[in-house]
Amino acid sequence: LYSCLFPYPGYPFALFQRYFLFQKEVYLIHLFNTLTGLSIAYFNFGMQFTHSLLCILIQFLILRLMGRTVTAVLTTFCFQVTYLMAGYYFTATENYDIKWTMPHCVLTLKLIGLAIDYYDGGKDLEVLTDEQKQFAVRGVPTLLEVSGFSYFYGAFMVGPQFSMTDYQKLARGEKTDVPGQRPNSLVPAVKRLILGLFFLVTYALLSPYVSDEYLISDAYLEQPFWFRCFYILIWGKVILYKYVTCWLVTEGVCILVGLGYNGQDMSGKPKWDACANMKIWLFETTPFFTGTIASFNINTNAWMARYFFKRLKFLGNKLLSQALTLFFLAVWHGLHSGYLVCFQMEFLIVIVERQVMDLMQDAPVLRAWASITILKPLYYVLQQAIHWMFMGYSLVPFCLFAWDKWVKVYTSIYFVGHILFLTLFLTLPYIRRALVPRKEKLKKAE
Repeated sequence: LYSCLFPYPGYPFALFQRYFLFQKEVYLIHLFNTLTGLSIAYFNFGMQFTHSLLCILIQFLILRLMGRTVTAVLTTFCFQVTYLMAGYYFTATENYDIKWTMPHCVLTLKLIGLAIDYYDGGKDLEVLTDEQKQFAVRGVPTLLEVSGFSYFYGAFMVGPQFSMTDYQKLARGEKTDVPGQRPNSLVPAVKRLILGLFFLVTYALLSPYVSDEYLISDAYLEQPFWFRCFYILIWGKVILYKYVTCWLVTEGVCILVGLGYNGQDMSGKPKWDACANMKIWLFETTPFFTGTIASFNINTNAWMARYFFKRLKFLGNKLLSQALTLFFLAVWHGLHSGYLVCFQMEFLIVIVERQVMDLMQDAPVLRAWASITILKPLYYVLQQAIHWMFMGYSLVPFCLFAWDKWVKVYTSIYFVGHILFLTLFLTLPYIRRALVPRKEKLKKAE
């Protein structure tokens, strides 16, 4: 819960910037964001705030000395990732600790993204995709600008990720639904804050009854198999609420200051989801693993897609690009074995889920059973139970970190997730061959 309290200083800071710095000289906004971000870093980590300061200074020098080159991008990636890995190595414990590496992993992505966008800014528009044109940095950022971008108080501790171009628009007073005036963002910001507080209270009330400690206790191991599986289902759902809380509260800060403005929808109403890390309705209602992934930590996933997955297009293999992206995502979280196991499991589950969905669509027998109206509520409940059981199963190593802890839990439930999904992965092609008529296969191929 302590980590959930970090974003709250952002609201008075955002109110001050909104009412006293809107459309003022941009250097004042950069200075304000730098000083407030540094104060948050110093308050939480003491002199360890110098780690972020050093990486930002070196990043500025890389941009200035190496320019818009592939060398600058590769140097940035190697230096920033190596520095983060070294931080993980020298501060690692077997528990989840609030230490300087927590905001530094957010900063690492932000600075790598800046280097890539700066590199794109030196290319001709004809060779850039529409997305790259949107985020390419054309000018040469100053040290104060890079510092303000990096230390922005609304996203320094836990995100969300945003681009330098969006930050520059914020500093110029362009992130508003009413040009020349302060954004009408008070109500949308308060709504996200209230929603975040709701999940905070929910987590505070439920977490004492579904703790990590109980998972590795003898009392848990003495329970029957069905109870151990059901406990993981509930635990996995509740444990994610602390992340949901942080992201909703920080999103409110970004909306309040204007950074969350994302243009207008088809009806002309302003959208405030540019910094949204959660799609709450989808998160709570989807029965699919892919749906949960699409609703959770949205900006980090978008960053991975934009700056890593799509940049691996030269490999010519989408599955390999996905695997490498998930590997980088795992290592970015930390050096514990649990992160690798978690994302490996996620990769396997998503592949199997897509195969099952295709099979349900292509196999006439399964399609007929799935279309029976009276059985749809039963299907939904069953899907949700499977979905959250194995979502919790994947989160066990992510949250317990150490090899001896997560292996103990997996052993207690006989590695049921690995056995089930590996079996499905190996047998689904044969099941498909038996259930899908040849004409359906030909139609799919066309």
